[in-house]
Amino acid sequence: MTDTQLIQLARSMMERAYCPYSRFPVGAALLCEDGTVFTGCNVENAAYGSSICAERTALVKAVSEGRRGGFVKLAVAGGGEDFCWPCGACRQMLWEFAPELEVLAANGMGAFRSVPLARLLPHGFGSAQLEK
Repeated sequence: MTDTQLIQLARSMMERAYCPYSRFPVGAALLCEDGTVFTGCNVENAAYGSSICAERTALVKAVSEGRRGGFVKLAVAGGGEDFCWPCGACRQMLWEFAPELEVLAANGMGAFRSVPLARLLPHGFGSAQLEK
């Protein structure tokens, strides 16, 4: 799957977002090494802390379907002028399963940038830090 196709899939998920509070729909598409793609959208809640981002929705769907690794690329799409980068909580969740992940952040104008997750979360915290 090309980067452009993955981003288009993420964009299509923006239509499913439930975002009555921020009014900022976000879509995500998580590509596995075998070509499987898990998608997600942001789902907000009146108790703001209970909301979930599109990236974590896609990741949780993958994990709930039995995936524990093999994630190679994540596309995140938003409608604004700025590129839609994963928040800190999403970066940490992604690090847990795919520290080598490539992140594609798209904006509403059709442009995107590609950055390794390790650059977005330098010195990431993972299971290795829990070893004695």
